[in-house]
Amino acid sequence: MSTSKRNFPVQGMGCAACVARVESALKNAKGVQKASVSLASNSALVEFDTAQTSPGELRKAVQDAGYDMLVDGSDEEADSEAEAAREQTYQSLRKDTFLAIGLAALVMVIGMGFKDFPLKGYLLWALATPVVLWCGRRFFKAGLSAVRHGAANMDTLVALSVSISYLFSVFNLLFPQVWISRGLESHLYFESSTMIVAFILLGRLLEERAKHSTTAAIRGLMSLQPQAQAVRPGEVVPVKPGERLSVDGVVMDGSSYVDESMLTGEPVPVVKRGGDRVYAGTLNQKGFLNVKAEKVGQDTFLSAIIRMVRDAQGSKAPIQHLVDKIAAVFVPVIIGIAVLTLLAWIFLAPEDGVTLGLLSMVAVLVIACPCSLGLATPTAIIAGIGNGASQGILIKDAESLQTARKIQAVVMDKTGTLTEGRPSVVESAWDPAITQEEDTQTPSLRDVLFSLEKMSDHPLAEAVCESLRGCDQLPVSGFETVLGKGVCGTVEGERYYVGNLELLKEALPDGIPADTSPLVADSLRSWMDAGYTVTLLFDRKKVYAVLALSDELRDSAVQAVRVLQDSGLEVHMLTGDNETAAGRIARETGIRHVHANVLPQDKARYVADLQASGKKVAMVGDGINDSAALAQADLGIAMGGGSDIAMNTAQVTIVSGDLGKIRQLIRLSRRSVTIIRENLFWAFFYNLAAVPIAAGVLYPFTGSLLNPMIAAACMALSSICVVSNSLRLRK
Repeated sequence: MSTSKRNFPVQGMGCAACVARVESALKNAKGVQKASVSLASNSALVEFDTAQTSPGELRKAVQDAGYDMLVDGSDEEADSEAEAAREQTYQSLRKDTFLAIGLAALVMVIGMGFKDFPLKGYLLWALATPVVLWCGRRFFKAGLSAVRHGAANMDTLVALSVSISYLFSVFNLLFPQVWISRGLESHLYFESSTMIVAFILLGRLLEERAKHSTTAAIRGLMSLQPQAQAVRPGEVVPVKPGERLSVDGVVMDGSSYVDESMLTGEPVPVVKRGGDRVYAGTLNQKGFLNVKAEKVGQDTFLSAIIRMVRDAQGSKAPIQHLVDKIAAVFVPVIIGIAVLTLLAWIFLAPEDGVTLGLLSMVAVLVIACPCSLGLATPTAIIAGIGNGASQGILIKDAESLQTARKIQAVVMDKTGTLTEGRPSVVESAWDPAITQEEDTQTPSLRDVLFSLEKMSDHPLAEAVCESLRGCDQLPVSGFETVLGKGVCGTVEGERYYVGNLELLKEALPDGIPADTSPLVADSLRSWMDAGYTVTLLFDRKKVYAVLALSDELRDSAVQAVRVLQDSGLEVHMLTGDNETAAGRIARETGIRHVHANVLPQDKARYVADLQASGKKVAMVGDGINDSAALAQADLGIAMGGGSDIAMNTAQVTIVSGDLGKIRQLIRLSRRSVTIIRENLFWAFFYNLAAVPIAAGVLYPFTGSLLNPMIAAACMALSSICVVSNSLRLRK
């Protein structure tokens, strides 16, 4: 099965009912495994089997539901097309809004500010008609489309309410005797129909502007993408001062300060010299660099970030599922309530029941439009994930954003997480006999050590190779990696081992051979007591060398651990290193829960044990050996600069590797969920309170009904308040 995951722009959605309709159409399409539709970003995140369906077939499913979806070209091309369409729609909406407001104001002034004069009603009709039929055409078009497809949405409610007030007024104007003959007045409600259109258009205009602001983070990242260049991996690209890098690669020569704030969220430029890694989209400041391209175009780290943020902003938090269920039946229920309201007024107030019932029915239809309900969660998710991206915290999906606030224990790998992940050899001791015979030794054991470590991808192996620069790489056969312990292989007929004491115990159950040099044995004990990480070169006859390695703590480690522990979180450290080395790091950071000599599979088991005790666990790591634990944890956090496997497995990536951002992530999660709950409370409370008032429950006490114009203003204001509340997350 070939699975593809893409984010498609969707056109024509206006409320939570639209979202439910589109999502249902996609989920029921053949070959679709998952589908998540967002009103705030007007997009659909779809995971589908390419052998069973295609983007074109998915688009047809959406079109059959009464909407449209852009599927041609890459995600970036679709985004560009959607942005152009959004801008065109926004400008059209803007013109219609200002025209509607101007004409509606005239209708209000003439209708309520002037006494009756000949043809006054026909003048109001003439002014109201372009507002209803032209400025409000989008409501009728979308509402009728929904009805044709057997559904109902916000536009259906607006179209019904405007039609009722407008047609009722036209009927009263043309046939006043119907009411006069019954001793009733023939009222006109053109003010209501025009102001409903004007207020809802104004609300939608402000809503579109606010929604556009919530997606500022992804647009900012996309603006950093360099223009396409005909560069292939392996080519050397010159980068002048003031230019943005167009590729991911390695500096071949030159030096400069590079602004990486768009990736890491750190404002201080980073010095780059020969051998340092650089990324597309970052800004070269003063020096000249020659960069060897490794990844170009859609393969760059920046493109991966854009895809991750786009997918995350289109995903749904678990709290949204309840809203979706309500939205699916909300509009039909409101229409039912509106009809019952009309019938109740006709039954309870026979003399003027039709007029009062129609006014109340219009007010119910207008005030209950589910815009705020549909925007409550996705706007907060988009703003929260965008805020994280701007700080160098890449959150994979909405569920991860919601989960982070529940974390009770943080488990950290040592190497590359608490430490810089760039260990270096600080001491070495070789068997004196080897040193004396080095000129005649065949092969040189330094070459053997270099050759074996060269085939390993472990950070310690890289440090050893760096210390042995200049040695020859020999052919190695039967190479094996013993996870968490070291490597072994055969060189010119001899089997050699390179690794820690655990590997020594496994290969040599009797311990260190008696023929081992006292210098090597004493150095091993001394360096272990000092807390260094040690690597041994040995065979089944003797230990030939011991190397002491040290890895410096990250600058943020001590402060980050203290802040996490002060906030009530347990911090645990796991490492495959020895207990002495682990103890040294634990003392420096203040971590109380330390477990050394841990194998990769043991890390996942340790996380599972914490979960079994009832704790929500976050795992922080950077390497392939952390991937199982990252997947097991409730929240996996990968450190930027680590392995691709770790970052793909984790739900969150901290680009800069700053451990202090873990606390920022948890705070962001708590703020986001708080704002989602505020939004949902006000959206639900608004409808629960507003619908009965609109239906007229206060009429027996106040003697007045809710004016449909006021209902339209309240509906628009509720959506604007929800989006504005979500925008607080951008700060």
